[in-house]
Amino acid sequence: MTTKPKARKFRIKRTAPMPGTAAANAARTEATEAPEQPAPDPQADPKPTPPAAKSGEVASTQQVQSENTIDAIRQEGLTGRQLRMARRVAQKHGLAPTSDFDAVRLLRAKGIDPFQRSNMLELVVPQAGAEPHEGGAPDAFANLPATTGGAGSGRAQLPQTVQVARQQLPSTELSPAERRTQEIQNIQRDIARRRRTKMGLLLVRLAFFVILPTFLAGYYFYAIATPMYATKSEFLIIQNEGSGGAGPLGGLLPTQFATNADSIAVQGFLQSKDAMLRLDRDVGFKSHFTQGWIDPIQRLSEDPTNEEAYKTYRKNVKIGYDPTEGMIRMEVAAANPQVSAEFSNQLIDYAEQRVNNLSAQKRDDQMRDARSGFERAEAERRAAQENLVRLQIEGSTLDPEGVIASLRTQIGQLETQIIEKEIELASLLNNARPNQSRVDGARGTLDILKVQLAALNNKMTDVSQGENSLAELAARIQIAQADLASRDMMLQSALQQMEQARVEASRQVRYLTVAVEPIAPEEPTYPRAFENTILAFLVFAGIYLMISLTASILREQVTS
Repeated sequence: MTTKPKARKFRIKRTAPMPGTAAANAARTEATEAPEQPAPDPQADPKPTPPAAKSGEVASTQQVQSENTIDAIRQEGLTGRQLRMARRVAQKHGLAPTSDFDAVRLLRAKGIDPFQRSNMLELVVPQAGAEPHEGGAPDAFANLPATTGGAGSGRAQLPQTVQVARQQLPSTELSPAERRTQEIQNIQRDIARRRRTKMGLLLVRLAFFVILPTFLAGYYFYAIATPMYATKSEFLIIQNEGSGGAGPLGGLLPTQFATNADSIAVQGFLQSKDAMLRLDRDVGFKSHFTQGWIDPIQRLSEDPTNEEAYKTYRKNVKIGYDPTEGMIRMEVAAANPQVSAEFSNQLIDYAEQRVNNLSAQKRDDQMRDARSGFERAEAERRAAQENLVRLQIEGSTLDPEGVIASLRTQIGQLETQIIEKEIELASLLNNARPNQSRVDGARGTLDILKVQLAALNNKMTDVSQGENSLAELAARIQIAQADLASRDMMLQSALQQMEQARVEASRQVRYLTVAVEPIAPEEPTYPRAFENTILAFLVFAGIYLMISLTASILREQVTS
């Protein structure tokens, strides 16, 4: 080994020749082309040195060329990023540059462009071309060209500085990029492990809360449930189409509007407990659903209560009403097709009886009110007639007004005759020698007329005054006649109302018409195994989803 000199390198210069002269160039050439001498061994025996030798290190041709090349590279104006990249590329190819510029020089010497894009990508992906030397450190001078004038040239070589290769052992510390990559991989593995755990727990919950209940429901529908036979029927309620409705728009109203309330009432009756009790009393509804061969879920107990039987009745008897068409649709399900048809017929009979009772009650109410009003008007008219007759009997005359009018006529005639006689008497008395007999006769006639006039006036006074006078009697008779006339009008109105009520009562008649007769089915209608299984799956899945969302929201609220 050679010892590291104190001065790494220097050039021998002579003072005699001036720079730029031929002698100076010759001296530089001689110093450059001088052969390198081997470095002395410190452990070897000391040998005498020639007195003309000078101290220092002589730069070789290779070093000079390297320095010139590095100076040229410095003049290229490379950036720090490019120089660092060149050093990394050189280390990747197993080179040991002394500086960043030296790394560029070494790469170009090997024919590698350090700034090519493929070389940048190779910094990430390792290549198998570079093999380290012994000790883990690449040879710093492996790719250097051989020195000029080897051992076989017979020329002496001057000693040169040799850089001692440092032993590079593999480090246990990771680079920041590798550490970051390792941490990302650890996070990804942790996330994947958590996802697998959560997915497994989710599958377990779904299997327990959704799949298992759905499987049990499907097993019941396919293997255990008793087949049920449903009998379908349709009927509607219509009214009498006779005319004579109340009001000007009575004949314009559609029939379905008039029967809407009755149809709803019949629907409510068929879905009531009263209909169930009548059906059990007539055809044995409870006894049919207590048979032992029916599955336990649909079967009633041995002695069921009315509430239990009514729940089963509501489940097996479905009734719907369409207000647009006025049609009532009924579906009755039973474990036997003939029993199902019999139940349906019985319910239709009950509905018809209820319709008749509803219309009969309406008709009776209307006719009862109209008949009572007519009878009351008739009794009042009869009382008015009796009062008038009684007043006429009390006055012993049938026409008090006529009597009074006759008296007034007679008084007027007598007054006219008296005036004429007075005029005649005055004309007789105007003569100088009047006829005494004629004057006496006129006076006698005048006296008689005055007596008659006084008698008629007295009679008229008697008729017009007193408690039982003809005037009072006439007034009472007029009142009685007016009362009788009003009672006649009321009687006529009551008669019209009763006739109208009779017409309306005839229009209130309801008829239950069966559009679709109940026929016993040949194949079971229920259970619908596939549809019910899918429905059970959707129900359980919805319940699980709702509970999961609720739990997630509560957990988020608690942790926030």
